[in-house]
Amino acid sequence: AFASLVFTVTDPNDLSVINEFRKGLENPEVLKWPENGGDPCGSPVWPHIVCSGSRIQQIQVMGLGLKGPLPQNLNKLSRLTHLGLQKNQFSGKLPSFSGLSELSFAYLDFNQFDTIPLDFFDGLVNLQVLALDENPLNATSGWSLPNGLQDSAQLINLTMINCNLAGPLPEFLGTMSSLEVLLLSTNRLSGPIPGTFKDAVLKMLWLNDQSGDGMSGSIDVVATMVSLTHLWLHGNQFSGKIPVEIGNLTNLKDLSVNTNNLVGLIPESLANMPLDNLDLNNNHFMGPVPKFKATNVSFMSNSFCQTKQGAVCAPEVMALLEFLDGVNYPSRLVESWSGNNPCDGRWWGISCDDNQKVSVINLPKSNLSGTLSPSIANLETVTRIYLESNNLSGFVPSSWTSLKSLSILDLSNNNISPPLPKFTTPLKLVLNGNPKLTSNPPGANPSPNNSTTPADSPTSSVVPSSRPNSSSSVIFKPGEQSPEKKDSKSKIAIVVVPIAGSLLLVFLAIPLYIYVCKKSKDKHQAPTALVVHPRDPSDSDNVVKIAIANQTNGSLSTVNASGSASIHSGESHMIEAGNLLISVQVLRNVTKNFSPENELGRGGFGVVYKGELDDGTQIAVKRMEAGIV
Repeated sequence: AFASLVFTVTDPNDLSVINEFRKGLENPEVLKWPENGGDPCGSPVWPHIVCSGSRIQQIQVMGLGLKGPLPQNLNKLSRLTHLGLQKNQFSGKLPSFSGLSELSFAYLDFNQFDTIPLDFFDGLVNLQVLALDENPLNATSGWSLPNGLQDSAQLINLTMINCNLAGPLPEFLGTMSSLEVLLLSTNRLSGPIPGTFKDAVLKMLWLNDQSGDGMSGSIDVVATMVSLTHLWLHGNQFSGKIPVEIGNLTNLKDLSVNTNNLVGLIPESLANMPLDNLDLNNNHFMGPVPKFKATNVSFMSNSFCQTKQGAVCAPEVMALLEFLDGVNYPSRLVESWSGNNPCDGRWWGISCDDNQKVSVINLPKSNLSGTLSPSIANLETVTRIYLESNNLSGFVPSSWTSLKSLSILDLSNNNISPPLPKFTTPLKLVLNGNPKLTSNPPGANPSPNNSTTPADSPTSSVVPSSRPNSSSSVIFKPGEQSPEKKDSKSKIAIVVVPIAGSLLLVFLAIPLYIYVCKKSKDKHQAPTALVVHPRDPSDSDNVVKIAIANQTNGSLSTVNASGSASIHSGESHMIEAGNLLISVQVLRNVTKNFSPENELGRGGFGVVYKGELDDGTQIAVKRMEAGIV
């Protein structure tokens, strides 16, 4: 009997923990352990207990329906390697597992534990699997994974579905080199997927259905996790596009991103993936629905232009969606730009002409950021583009110079970079408020109405135009004249040129030089006013008209932008007006680069300089102060 006692007795500390475990249960009879004591590691062997010598290594009671709390000294089972308590009705506070350095597998899921201690994860250096799913832990305040868990370098599976995890996803989880399964669905996690998850070796990642604000931000990082087989991100606030690199996940079989704020076109790389399941429902995906290779696919409640896989969008729709992609999909446009007809009245900031073609893009202060897309060049009928007061950067695409109907391009108050492309047709180009474009002269006050033509354009002119519903004319007056000018007997063509200097790109007001063929040059004085009328859409000629008043007899001449003019003042004179354009370099040359020695006078709007053309014709050029239009 003495020999039997020596060689079969369980470690006293282990026996004490097991007895306390049994006493705390409401239904211990389910275990079928001896009622009058005994030896768990002796003979006969106790059910659900596995020993190594005198030490308890495993407790396996899965699904027995046990009720009650666990002993708070459970961590005294220092040789415990496997703990299977899942699918019971254990309740109360979880005991600390601190110090269970040999514990490898811990299944505590599907119980009713309501509290987890702060030191629960300390010292679990051999932990490989931990399941805490479906426990109402810290239900009021929630809880977060402590940094101590990162010492579990052998961890392979971590599942904590619906157990009130709160706060951001811990960054250290992305650096755990053995972690393959991370299931954290239906918690209170928030914020983005940390960048530390780049190239993680995870095979299964479930972050779906977070309550509260949910998880948010880009999903770009998941495209680097090439070992993924299952990715569930649905029921959150993830935004941005599905990365093109998603096609690198060649092992992926199950992808669910439904009910997020994802936008943009479906990348071809995703459409070509042979997935078992693909769920894209309830997002803001746009453009055509591609032909998917997935076995089961759903894409309802999005903003696709078509409903059938493989059907193409209208060219204007694709041009605008590529523009939207470049400016990072502001929410207001994402919500309204849907369907296959931008002229149906729902597309915010888009107006169309009588032929149902896009004519105006009107998106000032629309939270646009990013760069301008070359695709706008495909909208051949667009006449006006208003993009002022956004956060646009980069260059103006050179392809935009092909827009022959474009008359106004307002990019003021952005962050556009030089160089500007060379537009071959006249237009009103508004650029003030762009720090990288140095086109305002010193001391100039930038104005939202300043019009500027790039200095490297072949010609410069003002094409008077205004916002929709405006019909006012732009009037340029010579202002005060110097005594030299008043005594002159020659005909002088008045050219009003608002020129911005070193801080604002040069945009010249309509220059006009006139060849005067007259036998006597001593009988008439110079015209005193130049009136420029804006283009009138109702005018069949649709030309710029200029009226020149003559002091001699009050007669009026009219010059059309496309032809010549006649001045009637007693005798007839023919003036060839051409297209009313004169190069910037000519104006600089004839005024000696606006030299002070050529100054004729100063007025309320600017300085007047004299000059002489190659044929001897004298001209006066008014250099307007910036902000005067």
